[in-house]
Amino acid sequence: MKTLLGAATAAAITFGFAAEAMAEEWNVSLWGKRRAFTEHVEKLAELVSEKTGGEFTLNISYGGLSKNTENLDGISIGAFEMAQFCAGYHRDKNPTITVLELPFLGVSDLQQETKLSMAVYQHPAVVKDLARWNATLLMPSPMPQYNVVGMGDTPTALSDFDGFPVRATGGIGVAMAAIGAVPTSMSATEVRPAMDSGVIKGAAFAPHAHMAFGTIEKADWWTTNLNPGTVNCPVVVNTDALNGLSDAHRDALLGSVEEALAYYIDFYENNTMKRWGPALDERGIERVTFSDDAIAELKSSVAGPAAEAWVAENAAKGIPAQDLYDMVTGMIGQ
Repeated sequence: MKTLLGAATAAAITFGFAAEAMAEEWNVSLWGKRRAFTEHVEKLAELVSEKTGGEFTLNISYGGLSKNTENLDGISIGAFEMAQFCAGYHRDKNPTITVLELPFLGVSDLQQETKLSMAVYQHPAVVKDLARWNATLLMPSPMPQYNVVGMGDTPTALSDFDGFPVRATGGIGVAMAAIGAVPTSMSATEVRPAMDSGVIKGAAFAPHAHMAFGTIEKADWWTTNLNPGTVNCPVVVNTDALNGLSDAHRDALLGSVEEALAYYIDFYENNTMKRWGPALDERGIERVTFSDDAIAELKSSVAGPAAEAWVAENAAKGIPAQDLYDMVTGMIGQ
């Protein structure tokens, strides 16, 4: 009897260890709060759990694991397995993907933004670039064109931005500087405090971020058609962690990306954008629309020189910058 009980106990313990070994938990570093910008990650976690019967879970943290500007560093040392970051937060750490942040690229919608990003993420130079951080690019966080909310006098011409202190990163900052504004780069969580203190008088964001980070609570006006570009904010995974997954768990993760992105785009277009207009109206925020000629003149004076400077700077680093730029603009022109 003792032998039988011992065998049964040993089997139970062995089974328990096996079950535990099958379980997989990843920590995911985001920031702010749950919003349109993070819905694909939330959906991904849901899908992965469903497909693996709860054996593989993504534990999402909003700011509890790292500063948003240090998420790529955290990925590199394996502090967590998945994270979201924005290329413009540290252009020197991910120069290849900043091609997607060049001003006035002419991206038409979230679907095209997604297609462009996924193509760039698979380019060998980009894979090599992110490998320096032990990171594998998983999916983008596609956003519409940025526009500016501001405090004070409403601009009636682009020249009214002369000397205007504004939060604007990457290529958007280049575009704002071209009209005389004084762009400063800061993370999204720093923007509202900077507006409150008067360090900046405006901020360039996509609509969801203007709502999520409270910039519209301070705003008097919003530009409807400046459309200087957008910011590229990938979701990445630690490469070692990805390679360490079982085939079933890796398939569940990678096989859920397309559905998670489709959910994200639907949410952004049919939830966030429907709320944006009423949110402006409720707060009495004036809409500012510049003439087509003024926007065309700005685009022609900014886009070409910015692209040339980006290609020259990155080619000097040994990056096939012209190839990346040609691929992106070629896809947009299709």
